[in-house]
Amino acid sequence: MIGTTAAYYLARAGHQVTVVDRQAAPAMETSFANAGEVSPGYAAPWAGPGVPLKAIKWLAMRHRPLVIRDLLDPAMLGWCMAMLRNCTQARYRVNKARMVRLAEYSRDCLRELRADTGIGYDDRQQGTLQLFRTHKQLDDSGKDIEILREHGVAFQLLGPDDYVRYEPALAQVKHKFVGALRLPFDETGDCFKFTQTLARMAQALGVEFRFGVNIQALQTQGEKMTGVQTDAGVLQADACLLALGSYSPLLLAPIGIRIPVYPVKGYSITVPIVDAAHAPESTIMDETHKVAVTRLGERIRVGGTAELAGYDGRLHDARRDTLLHVLTDLFPRGGDAGRAEFWSGLRPMTPDGTPVLGDTPYSNLYLATGHGTLGWTMAAGTGRVMADLISGRAPRISLDGLTAARYRR
Repeated sequence: MIGTTAAYYLARAGHQVTVVDRQAAPAMETSFANAGEVSPGYAAPWAGPGVPLKAIKWLAMRHRPLVIRDLLDPAMLGWCMAMLRNCTQARYRVNKARMVRLAEYSRDCLRELRADTGIGYDDRQQGTLQLFRTHKQLDDSGKDIEILREHGVAFQLLGPDDYVRYEPALAQVKHKFVGALRLPFDETGDCFKFTQTLARMAQALGVEFRFGVNIQALQTQGEKMTGVQTDAGVLQADACLLALGSYSPLLLAPIGIRIPVYPVKGYSITVPIVDAAHAPESTIMDETHKVAVTRLGERIRVGGTAELAGYDGRLHDARRDTLLHVLTDLFPRGGDAGRAEFWSGLRPMTPDGTPVLGDTPYSNLYLATGHGTLGWTMAAGTGRVMADLISGRAPRISLDGLTAARYRR
């Protein structure tokens, strides 16, 4: 959806735009069945104080949020080492502030886009509820709350009797949780529906989508990109925006650009609602299992897990069991678990959590990748930023710390 959103904003700015996609339609990979959260308030890097110790505990859990499959992958080891270097309080604060800046702006852009176009995508504007099963989790949330205060992000710290006012179906399981953090201005929606609809709107503005076309290489000469080699021939343009998610580093490395983006596989299940009164109203995040449960129209989407396995897209039953466990633990009567649709996608993660936006050493090549689990949250803002940059306008937010220059330093 990052590429589609950028294409829409570029076309609206008056550019002639061609989108190249190896799939047969938009949003058929990582944007297909994600958790559905548009959560600026929940935007935070995975790397933070205490995470290395937590990771060891996660690996020992039956329903573990972290899975590592290939310890001999040099790319994974390098990425993990870089992530560990970001697990300090100072770096966490810097990285979270960068992410919140883009995420808040993106939420505003999404609202404007919805008002301008009337686009519908099973959207709801009822906030996110982060549930804590232990007092330690509740205490640890204080670090995030401090940063939320600094950036003026609205929040509510709630006890069990308070949060069931927003999520009535949790009343029957509220004894399992000691409290919750509510982010009232977060939203939910079907990323796939949004992207498919926005692609049609972009086509109406003149955007050409070339589906089923594989990009093979980027051609350069001197400090400029000269073409995009595909299996359908070479494409040329005044400017090129690379928004290939986890696959971006594979095309950039041969032309001398190295960015630490690594694929972290996430899983989801989607189940039909059978009892709306016992289903979620918006998005619930189970802090223990790092799993989100979201209401999407007449469906419940459950998404989570971080699996480090390179570009392996295989589905593993143990991950489905974890998602089903969270669903039935929180909303045992809400959805039909027996009809769960199982899916996985590769999230393009950076070790500091912040995406990579903006220019490159090549004057006409731009990047929009590395959004990790927050592609849906940051998509509208990213598309608007990239359209402004390529149009020669100053973006409405600072790009300090959001570009690839932070790695070159």
